[in-house]
Amino acid sequence: MILKIDKIAKKLGLSDENIELYGNYKAKIKLKKLNPKGKLILVSSINPTTSGEGKTTVSIGLADGFNLLEKKVCLALREPSLGPVFGMKGGATGGGKASIVPSDDINLHFTGDFHAITSANNLLCALIDNHIFHGNALSIDCEKIVFNRCLDINDRALRNITIGQDGLQNSQPRNESFSITAASEIMAILCLARDINDLKTRLGRLIVAFDKEDKPIYASDLKAEEAMTILLKDAIKPNLVQTLSNTPCIVHGGPFANIAHGCNSIIATETAMTLADYVITEAGFGAELGGEKFFDVKCRLSGLNPSAVIIVATIKAIKLHSQKESLEEGFENLEKHVENINKIFNKKVIVALNKFENDSQDDIEKFLLLCLQKNICCTVCSPYIDGGEGCVRLAQEVIKLCEKDNSKLKFAYKLEDDIETKIFDIASKVYGAIDVIYSTIAKEKIEKYEKIAKNFPVVIAKTQYSLSDNPKLIGRPKNFIIKINDVEIKNGACFIVAKAGKIFLMPGLSKVPNSENMKINSDGKIEGLK
Repeated sequence: MILKIDKIAKKLGLSDENIELYGNYKAKIKLKKLNPKGKLILVSSINPTTSGEGKTTVSIGLADGFNLLEKKVCLALREPSLGPVFGMKGGATGGGKASIVPSDDINLHFTGDFHAITSANNLLCALIDNHIFHGNALSIDCEKIVFNRCLDINDRALRNITIGQDGLQNSQPRNESFSITAASEIMAILCLARDINDLKTRLGRLIVAFDKEDKPIYASDLKAEEAMTILLKDAIKPNLVQTLSNTPCIVHGGPFANIAHGCNSIIATETAMTLADYVITEAGFGAELGGEKFFDVKCRLSGLNPSAVIIVATIKAIKLHSQKESLEEGFENLEKHVENINKIFNKKVIVALNKFENDSQDDIEKFLLLCLQKNICCTVCSPYIDGGEGCVRLAQEVIKLCEKDNSKLKFAYKLEDDIETKIFDIASKVYGAIDVIYSTIAKEKIEKYEKIAKNFPVVIAKTQYSLSDNPKLIGRPKNFIIKINDVEIKNGACFIVAKAGKIFLMPGLSKVPNSENMKINSDGKIEGLK
């Protein structure tokens, strides 16, 4: 039975004064001071299939397993984007007996955070074009505007458009592109800000364009940061919901795991760690993408030090990482991810084999034997089918690891190194590449950004389906080269983005999008929203 949200809040020691109700089953948390003492557990995965490996489902089931062991636990997850909800992948509230609720609300408008981020983003875009229209006192070069509009719907027609064709005097037609809201720098800024003052500072520092002398123009030059912060004043507060088993869950923020760091907000994670003894969070896509960025960006900027890392795998995904659908060959992908966490980031790993009903016992036993032979700790779990009960053993193993962990997190590169060195360190150490090459435009931008961005982390945008930048190179590819096609600066979020391969910031809908299978009846009940 779903409990009213004030009862879930009380499980975490929150009083009525600490929450703002959004109906009966959702609330915003408002804490003036954070004191994160809880143990942090990161859930990541191998390189996923197109349908994912059940990373969120395992996270939810694990939290419910902790709850069954009578541990004070809280989930800290990302908010779903409407793009995947109506597109191909679907929602992001788990599944089966391992779900967070109210799932329809969470997958749709929730508490309005994505709308606020979209509005703040597009307000800044309107201010840029308005400034140009009224005389362009800042001498903005219309060919060098680097901040673009966003929308939280998959709409490939908006990837490249032309605006300013109204024929009005002073209107300057120019090329524009839309990103999905999860890829907006405003989303990344919100998720990395420590409080509302830090949020405002970061928004003001955001680079929107370059002038005709190639000098950066900041959002603060347009006096935009106060109005943008006003739009985000509620969105910065984390959201409280629950699992089907009434385990508290904080859901907040959802940056794209390619173009940004792919983790929920620092505020949400630290709020959960203030309120609970154990906090389970996840990072986007595979461990070499979301996991690396969780460590090298989020943990580095916040000082977080996870006590355990879980890598989720499935029999299906392991076989897909082999040309012959061989467990032994596909296992090499998992092995590389485990090595990365152990050797590069200095953290212990537990592999969670997410069991599905059609998995054969022979395959499961063979997988466990491979783990044993490689000295990899592995536990079979079944969150979708069995909920928390299917993850109790995994929870017990994680607790043991947390109790004896005193390791200090290490990073894949040094912040003080130049941009190309950081990129090479990630590509060679984490992906296994033998070299990195750059397009002419990428080289030119790196030279320019080195003068602006000192000691910034690097986010590499690449496919999630391979350790390389080629989605067809499955398993553990060897002797490959990473090509950086373009580089962007996210000055408000404080990181550099290096684009490898073909990355779309505005996804498109599939031939038969999920939206076609959805229905709503006269009572407002929704069907088909998965």
